[in-house]
Amino acid sequence: MTLDDLRAGEKGIVVRLLANGPFKKRLLEMGFVAGSEITVVKYAPLRDPVEYMVKGYHVSLRHDEAAQIVVEKP
Repeated sequence: MTLDDLRAGEKGIVVRLLANGPFKKRLLEMGFVAGSEITVVKYAPLRDPVEYMVKGYHVSLRHDEAAQIVVEKP
């Protein structure tokens, strides 16, 4: 399952990243590392982007970006 499969209020644990290059580096710098717990905070009015909480701070990702993060439910 990927991060964009989770709904508001659900949590997931990062398993791995499917992204490559600069975007993968950006995700790692934002805290999307294996084992990190992510909570879906809320969706924007038009459902994109989505606000997530990771390592105590809020970050917004678009659905196509979130689809590159493989998670499992805790």
